[in-house]
Amino acid sequence: MVDIQTEHVYRKQLIIFQNKNRVLLGETIKEKLPQDNKNISLGFKTPKEAIEGTYIDKKCPFTGNFSI
Repeated sequence: MVDIQTEHVYRKQLIIFQNKNRVLLGETIKEKLPQDNKNISLGFKTPKEAIEGTYIDKKCPFTGNFSI
């Protein structure tokens, strides 16, 4: 007999930490936290907006987990 599948399998979602790190009392950080960007090579240069930006785009090959 053929068993009917009743369980569902979902892909694991990527975790994106969007909270800022805590700052000690009396100290303030005026700099932005560094963004994780990567060089995808293949003759493409990483745009300045991707290096200096604060956005998170999971489908962008420069800032997200996406390959060309």
